[in-house]
Amino acid sequence: MKNKFIKSTIILMIGGLLTKVLGMIIRIVMTRLLGSEGIGLYMLIMPTFNLFIALAQLGLPVALSKMIAEEKYNNKNLIITSILFSLFVNGFIILFLIIGSRYIALQLLHDSRCFYGLLSIGLVLPFISISNMIRSYFFGKEKMFPHVLSNVAEDIVRLITLLLGIPFFLIKGIEWAIAFVVLSNIISELTSTFILYFFLPKFTLLKEDFQIQGKNVKELFKIAFPTLTTRVIGNIGGFLEPVLLTYVLLKVGYSNHFIINEYGVLNGYVMPIILLPSFFTMAISHALLPVISNSYSNRNISSTQRKIRQALFVSLLIGIPITFTLTFFPELLLNWIYNTNVGISYIRFLAPICLLHYIQGPLTACMQGMNLAKCAMRGSITGMILRTILLFSLSFLKIGMWGLIFAMSSNIFYVTIHHIYHVKRKLKEH
Repeated sequence: MKNKFIKSTIILMIGGLLTKVLGMIIRIVMTRLLGSEGIGLYMLIMPTFNLFIALAQLGLPVALSKMIAEEKYNNKNLIITSILFSLFVNGFIILFLIIGSRYIALQLLHDSRCFYGLLSIGLVLPFISISNMIRSYFFGKEKMFPHVLSNVAEDIVRLITLLLGIPFFLIKGIEWAIAFVVLSNIISELTSTFILYFFLPKFTLLKEDFQIQGKNVKELFKIAFPTLTTRVIGNIGGFLEPVLLTYVLLKVGYSNHFIINEYGVLNGYVMPIILLPSFFTMAISHALLPVISNSYSNRNISSTQRKIRQALFVSLLIGIPITFTLTFFPELLLNWIYNTNVGISYIRFLAPICLLHYIQGPLTACMQGMNLAKCAMRGSITGMILRTILLFSLSFLKIGMWGLIFAMSSNIFYVTIHHIYHVKRKLKEH
C-alpha cells in the first residue's frame, strides 16, 4: 500500500507538471491572442462555467473514487448510475442557459459580449461530466497513468485547437472568440474520454449494470452531497465575485475598463503563478483519497496518520521554496511567462497566505476519506460566506482589487485552520 501510494503520487506529480506546463502555454497563447480585454471577458465567464461544472457532476466523481477504493460495490453499476444522474441534471442546466444566458450577461456581468460564451457552456458540460465519471474509476483503483496520459493529450489537443481557432473567430469579434475558447473543451474532453475508455478493463455490460440500485444511490449521494454542496457554495461565491465586484466598483466610481483589465490581471496573470504548486498538492490529494478511504474504513489509524503526515510534509516541502521565490522575486516569473510586470504587488501579498492553500487540498481529501465530508462542507460554506461579505464591504473603501484580495486571503486562512482542527480531533478519537 505504501509503495502504491508513493508510486501514484509520483505519477500524478509528473503528469501534473506536464499539464501545468501545457496549461501555462495555453494561457500564454490565450493571453497573447485575446489580449488583456479578451482575457478579462473570459475570466468574467469562468466563475459561471465552474459553477455549472460543479452542478452538472453532482459531486459524484469524489463519491465514485471513494466507493471504488473500498472494493465493496459493483463498479460498472456505480459508474453507469452516476453518468445517468449527471446527464439528467445536464439537460436542465442546458435549458436554463438557453433561457437565462442573456440575462446573466446583461444584468449580472454587465457585458453583452459574454452572451455567446455563456450559451456555449451548456454544450460542453455533458462531455466534461462523462470524462470525469470515467476518470474516477482510475482514481479509486489507484491507477494514475491513464488519468495522466488523458490529461496531457487533452491539453495538447486544446492547445492546437486554440492556436488554429482563435485567430479565425477574432475576425468575427471578441465575443465569438470567447465562445470558441469555451467550445474547444468539447474536442479536448472527447480526446480524454477516448483515452480513458481504452484503459478500462474489458467487460460485458449486463442488464443489472443499468438498474438503479437504491442502496448504491443512497451511498453515492451520502458522500456526493456534501462534496457537491462544498463545490457549489465555492462556485456560487466565485460566480458572485465578478457580479458583486463589478457592481460595487462601478458604484464607487471605477470605470468598466479598469475593472475588466484589473480582474484580468489578477485572474489571468497573478493567480496562475500563485497557484503554481497546486498541481503537486492536487496530485497528492488525488493519490491520498483512496489510500485514506481504504485504511480508515479498515480501522488502520496508524497508517492513516502516517499518510496524512507524509502528504502535508511533501506539500510544504514544495510550497515553501516557491512561496519564498514569489514573495521576494515575483517579477522573475511574471517576466519569464507573461513578459509583463503588472500584478507584482498582488503576488507579494498573496504568496505567504497561499502557503496555507497548498495544504488545503490534501486536508480536504483526508476529511472525505475519514467520513468528514459534511464537516468539510460546513467549513467551506462558512469560509465562502466570510469571503463574500468581506468582498462586498471592503470594495466600498475604493481600494480597487484589494477588497477581493483581502477577502480571498481571509477565506484561505479560515478554511485551512478549520480543516486542520477537525482532522486532528478525529484522529484523537481513536
